[in-house]
Amino acid sequence: MRHAGVIFDLDGTLVDSRLDFDAMRAETGCPEGIGLLEYADSLPPGEAQRVHEIVHQHEMAGATAAVWVPGAQAWLRALQADNVPTAILTRNSRPATELTLSRLGIEVEHVLTREDCRPKPDPQGLLMIAAAWGLPCENLVYVGDFLYDLQAARAAGMHAWFYDTGMHPEFGPLADRVIRDFDTLLA
Repeated sequence: MRHAGVIFDLDGTLVDSRLDFDAMRAETGCPEGIGLLEYADSLPPGEAQRVHEIVHQHEMAGATAAVWVPGAQAWLRALQADNVPTAILTRNSRPATELTLSRLGIEVEHVLTREDCRPKPDPQGLLMIAAAWGLPCENLVYVGDFLYDLQAARAAGMHAWFYDTGMHPEFGPLADRVIRDFDTLLA
């Protein structure tokens, strides 16, 4: 089925930035079961700033180390060659996202970061992209590698595609489609 537009998560989906979430949790004191951004938001301002600075340092290091996920670049280019609109919605910061996009030459029509909208699993960013394109959500697909991506897609009324890196196979049943290899999408 051809979709009217495809929106991607960035880290773990289009690129591997080698972010070590366990290290970030240890450095920030963030308990399991809560997102780092949500944890920071629950803290007093001074402590929240400290957590945000640690996350920022890790994200910038990840942006410097990021490489394309195998097959993702070719599929993105194939979509664009077919005039399918493409976008990125990420929980990353704008500086880290811009560094990643610049380093790897990633070009899409829209890029939204946590500074632009409420972070996933909130669907706000997906809804903003759909509105900018003037396309109904049910004709769009969101591709991501984590539970928040699937939850955001569902809440927006979009097709939820899960890129299964092998780290969270339990999320596969929540998706409309599971992708283990982007090259299969080129066939």
